[in-house]
Amino acid sequence: MVFSSPIFLFLFLPVVLAVCSLPGLKLRNSLLLLFSVVFYAWGEVIFVFLMLGSALVNHFLGQWVDRETDPSRRKWAVGVAVALNIGTLAFFKYANFTVANLNHLLALLHIAPLHMVSVRLPIGISFFTFHALSYVIDIYRRKWKAARNPADVALYIFFFPQLIAGPILRWSAIAPQLASRVVTREGFAEGVRRFAGGLAKKMLVANVVAVPVDKIFALPSGELNPSVAWLGICCYMLQIYFDFSGYSDMAVGLGKMFGFQFIENFNFPYTAQSIRDFWRRWHISLSTWFRDYLYIPLGGNRCPVWRTHLNLVIVFFLCGLWHGASWTFVIWGLYHGIFLVLERTRFGQWVGALPRVLRHGYTLLVVIVGWVLFRSETFAQTLAFLGNMSGLAAGVSPAQKVARYWTHELGWCIAMGVVFAMPAWGWLKNSAQALYRRVPVPFQPATQAVGLSLQLFLVVASLMFSAAWLAGGTYNPFIYFRF
Repeated sequence: MVFSSPIFLFLFLPVVLAVCSLPGLKLRNSLLLLFSVVFYAWGEVIFVFLMLGSALVNHFLGQWVDRETDPSRRKWAVGVAVALNIGTLAFFKYANFTVANLNHLLALLHIAPLHMVSVRLPIGISFFTFHALSYVIDIYRRKWKAARNPADVALYIFFFPQLIAGPILRWSAIAPQLASRVVTREGFAEGVRRFAGGLAKKMLVANVVAVPVDKIFALPSGELNPSVAWLGICCYMLQIYFDFSGYSDMAVGLGKMFGFQFIENFNFPYTAQSIRDFWRRWHISLSTWFRDYLYIPLGGNRCPVWRTHLNLVIVFFLCGLWHGASWTFVIWGLYHGIFLVLERTRFGQWVGALPRVLRHGYTLLVVIVGWVLFRSETFAQTLAFLGNMSGLAAGVSPAQKVARYWTHELGWCIAMGVVFAMPAWGWLKNSAQALYRRVPVPFQPATQAVGLSLQLFLVVASLMFSAAWLAGGTYNPFIYFRF
């Protein structure tokens, strides 16, 4: 079950909102846990027991870390917790990848290959593993105490709005909200607005541009040409942003409906002026997680320059590996890490001295090349696709035309994507507020009523158009199965 499915929108969510409006915080927490288990079990029944086991084990590990007073014993306790969580992630996500690469090496040495039963990947394992790690590490750092009730740990890990696609939450931020929170009318209304906006991003932009993306990336390299390749990667650039940020907006909105405040996960990353700026704006909960739990403990930028650069490369190597068990993800992470290192050298000073439009162009070009890596199945496909984008590939196919993939609907969706990848809504709101302040005082209440009515109309229209797209059975891919 995903947010952009009819059964979630028209059955699961209304039932959860109705039932979880009952009085009593403990009761609401218990009901949210129950519904979160049902949400995950809808697509992964067998792995529910893995999730529940992880929550229970981490509950006891957190209590162990919390009650230890001797520094060395506390380090030992948190080390065991980290090893168990990382070990679980490594087994389910990287076992097949590791065996496949070992077998390639063994074949070169003329040694018989290893045989292993294929390991299924639990949906969202990367996200819930990082939540579990945050739980024990925040306790170790004395940012918050261990939960007394294992159900609180389970709800923190299992909570369905953020379970599959983030944002990645911190125990120190969520624990106080599990103990005390209030659902206000204003907060609930804002949650509905955020959810409607996120759903529109997913259904009206991401799903539409996904159609040519999948067709173009499925073409053999010999059938590509520069214009088609550029259409494919530009559409993918919009797809991954509006899909991922749309899910994050829906998660933030759902959290507000239940009284929770989640971290914002995106801040218009395609307006960035450098790769450093891009990572301050893209998947913020992940980049700050790596910063706080890995980069700073490695020494961060408080060590010699060479070590700082090495720390960045290590972090982004692991960031790439976190996204998937594939060398394309690893190279994608290293690629971004190298540019972050370069931007700490004179190259960064040179980029910073460029006019704003050129800085923006440089950033988008680096990000686009990175997205080719991210979307490709193999490194060979990446090189072939980049060759076609540059026009340097041999045997460019004249048969493939942009018109073969272009529709009026796609054109409108790309236009909307370009506009709303910028803070257009914020500019519009600021302009409306500035105009409101110029309205004579006697007319301000009527002006405010018109503004609220317009906002309500946009929310309802977003929900209706998204629901119509769902009812029409349009293409609705879920790109987070790989994570």
